[in-house]
Amino acid sequence: MAANEASTGVRMVKVPEDRDGQRLDNFLLLQLKGAPRSLVYKLVRSGQVRINGKRAKADSRLAGGDEVRIPPVKLNEAGEARPVPKGLLDRLAASIVFEDKALLAVNKPSGLATHGGSGISHGLIESLRALRPGEPLELVHRLDRDTSGVIIVAKKRSALLELQALMRAGEDDEGPGKRYLALLVGRVPNGTLTVDAPLQKSVLQGGERSVRVDPAGKPSVSHFKVLERRGGHSYCEVRIETGRTHQIRVHAAHLGHPVAGDDKYGDEEANKRLAQQVGLKRLFLHAASIEFALDKGKMPYLINAPLSDDLTAVLDRLV
Repeated sequence: MAANEASTGVRMVKVPEDRDGQRLDNFLLLQLKGAPRSLVYKLVRSGQVRINGKRAKADSRLAGGDEVRIPPVKLNEAGEARPVPKGLLDRLAASIVFEDKALLAVNKPSGLATHGGSGISHGLIESLRALRPGEPLELVHRLDRDTSGVIIVAKKRSALLELQALMRAGEDDEGPGKRYLALLVGRVPNGTLTVDAPLQKSVLQGGERSVRVDPAGKPSVSHFKVLERRGGHSYCEVRIETGRTHQIRVHAAHLGHPVAGDDKYGDEEANKRLAQQVGLKRLFLHAASIEFALDKGKMPYLINAPLSDDLTAVLDRLV
């Protein structure tokens, strides 16, 4: 390390061999505990972070033995990070539905983003790291902020890489088996209804994501099965073959039966009635289970997350 860098607090960190292939932004988030993702991106864009002396992008892949230049970051003095509220930590601790040596599974509450950034101080992963300081926790996949349910966090690098490979396969073909529960507006036909409609993602002004059915989009397949009729609406099990952004919400709207409580793709009048009559105040979409196998199929997992009390109460009030 150069003398002038040592005096200014710059760190030169050698990438461990078990971090080979990791994205630069995820590596920095582990090195800069408590730093919001937006700050990490800012540091990379400004050129203050370098790999082997060269500028890099946030999605650059690291190799074991690489040397990463990390500038000094004074989070508390700069007001960049605030402590995670104890109430949120307690809530997350109670939301852990499975844990072993390799994985941690959480029943994510609705309204909690998977990671911080863009004005969000504490996402799921930042809060879990505060709950479990010193543990190398990394997100395997994501859920929409308003969707509740099971989300997997890796505790070991080997499990992260294997699961991410499964998730990437599931973007275009069958990957981990994902089962959702959703209340759809109106009467969906009996049986299993398959929606095979390509989806195109775009980013609106301000960074908001929007998705639409478009022949030029990526192949996307969802299966909707009615479990019960409730108050003229349809309580459904949804299984997806592909993992696109907002896939279930857009496919449900494409059917003419949007997800209840969806303020982006849904039925505004139906949402108002459901809020007034049965107290539905959020998106009625829940990731109920995920099934996969690690160690080349030798270690099968089936992890379930129970429906939250507020959604169960909505179903009970619908007659």
